[in-house]
Amino acid sequence: MKFLKYILIVVVVTWQGYAQSEDEKQIKAIYETALTQSKSYDWLNYLSNQIGGRLSGSIQAQQAVDYTKAQLDSMGLDKVWLQPVMVPKWVRGTPEFAYVETAPGITTNLPICALGGSVATPLQGIKANIIEVNGIKDLEVLGADKIKGKIVFFNKPMDPTLISTFESYSGCVGQRYAGAMEAVKYGAVGVIVRSMNLRLDDYPHTGSMGYGDLEVWERIPAAAISTKGAEFLSATLKLSPNANFYFKQSCKVYNDVESFNVIGEIKGSTYPDEIIVVGGHLDSWDLGDGSHDDGAGCVQSMDVLRLLKESGYTPKRTIRVVLFMNEENGLRGGKKYAEVAKNKKEKHVFALESDAGGFSPRGFSFDCSEGDFKKVKSWGPLFEPYLVHMLVKGYSGADIGPLKDDGIVLAGLRPDSQRYFDHHHSEYDTFDHVNKRELELGAAAMSSLVYLFDKYGVEKTK
Repeated sequence: MKFLKYILIVVVVTWQGYAQSEDEKQIKAIYETALTQSKSYDWLNYLSNQIGGRLSGSIQAQQAVDYTKAQLDSMGLDKVWLQPVMVPKWVRGTPEFAYVETAPGITTNLPICALGGSVATPLQGIKANIIEVNGIKDLEVLGADKIKGKIVFFNKPMDPTLISTFESYSGCVGQRYAGAMEAVKYGAVGVIVRSMNLRLDDYPHTGSMGYGDLEVWERIPAAAISTKGAEFLSATLKLSPNANFYFKQSCKVYNDVESFNVIGEIKGSTYPDEIIVVGGHLDSWDLGDGSHDDGAGCVQSMDVLRLLKESGYTPKRTIRVVLFMNEENGLRGGKKYAEVAKNKKEKHVFALESDAGGFSPRGFSFDCSEGDFKKVKSWGPLFEPYLVHMLVKGYSGADIGPLKDDGIVLAGLRPDSQRYFDHHHSEYDTFDHVNKRELELGAAAMSSLVYLFDKYGVEKTK
């Protein structure tokens, strides 16, 4: 018995070594292909420099749909199609203008931009006393007596002590989204919000905001101010507490319009009914050209399918790229994709999203069972030669979130995040700030993870 047990152990160890060797070879082939034959940088160049910012419902968003579908058509995939989805249409209008007035005729201009979804100011703009708060909780402390008729200045900064900049972002982004709907309860006439940015610069960062159940006539305008502008305004208010603030913006919300998710797939050779999704969001804000958020994720996801084909791998499962529309101000694309998948009773086993910029990949975060996560951790040595060290449980991605059920593994690419919020939602998010090699390394890491899940499956689908 002991002899047979020994033979069994030798066979198992030998087989594991063989599988590891095969995986090492395939992943090496993927990386070599990505670093020598990648298309992602060229695709991003076109999206960014020929099309530009792709605000949901805009002409540029439709141009991006047409372009990416044409590129997927040219890749020789088994199927490429457009999935209709109704999306909101918000237009920024003429450039915003703002100043702080410390005495009659003594003004200093400050950089602002309207928050996505905000209403406009009156044609003549708004001018009122401004009151500074350090987050939404301060509103209740101050009360209507001190807020009514004023502009509220939310000046809670991102926490610089947190190494995860996404954690820092989540700690204060609530003032951007809900600041206006909360301030109006106390009689505020407008809202100015410090940009979600760790760096001090002159770029205001937009982003989505909401009004909850407020009627249109109850809504107040909301704008972001650059971090340098916020510092200046805060210092000014300490010296001149009765200073006035003026701002003007002409943004407008229109009726929903039709747009599309762009989808392409390679049919699985062994388990064609089991679907693996990889994707990013095709829409962006209108400031900058959306290269990091999320042009990078889209072109990396497109390249996953091409890299697997070019590196000689035949997928066992159906691998599908989805370029989601309207992540930024509604998540309509992600919700529509999940709705259609549910109605068709499609079996999704793994979904991977790239929506954290085109920086050097550091790892992945997973929303999955303990059994699947244990398997993921066993793949660590395969990624270490490529400096991908972080395999952790955590958040996956907004667009793939609606797919969640007990049988699917969700994952998000985690690049180095230290520079991401310098660019996020601002005029600073442009193609010249994307490094070609970092972008390609991200596509290679994603392709490698997709390969491993395709080859080994997940707990409930073996």
